[in-house]
Amino acid sequence: MTASGQEQRAGLTGLARAVITGWALLGGLLLAAVVLMNVLSVIGGVVWEPFPGDFEMTEVGVAVAAFAFLPYCQLTGANVTADIFTSKASPRWTGIFALLASLVALGFSLLLLWRMYFGLLDQKAYGYTTTILQFPQWIGFIPILISLALLAVAALITLGEAARQIAHPDSPQPPAKA
Repeated sequence: MTASGQEQRAGLTGLARAVITGWALLGGLLLAAVVLMNVLSVIGGVVWEPFPGDFEMTEVGVAVAAFAFLPYCQLTGANVTADIFTSKASPRWTGIFALLASLVALGFSLLLLWRMYFGLLDQKAYGYTTTILQFPQWIGFIPILISLALLAVAALITLGEAARQIAHPDSPQPPAKA
């Protein structure tokens, strides 16, 4: 591969990492907004009228935020692992386990992306809305689908990193930070 090809790959990977990190930060802001809304609703229940439909928006907001964190967790290796089994493993075996985990994450993300897309279509076709606010439920699927697509991208990035670790187990591995 030419130097320019390596630079392009690094550039695309760097861009993907930045987008995934930004998406996780947006998920964090959404979660903070949900918490603030709940605090205001609790205070409002004591001082003035509570916020109507707060539990509906909490349900949607927390789901969207949780999915927004998945790509970042994959990218940074922050998913749950059983380090007790790999702590004394060689770099090659650690790479094999990481490759398998990335394959599972890729398969999981593509399967969920496929099924959630059809879930969005069903929610939209049947016109499902939340009870109090009449918020169309299919709208919540859009950021979740974006998160799942980013999870697939993150899984591909970590798959490549694991393959390089298997091919070159003695070379120093850069930390998996976004």
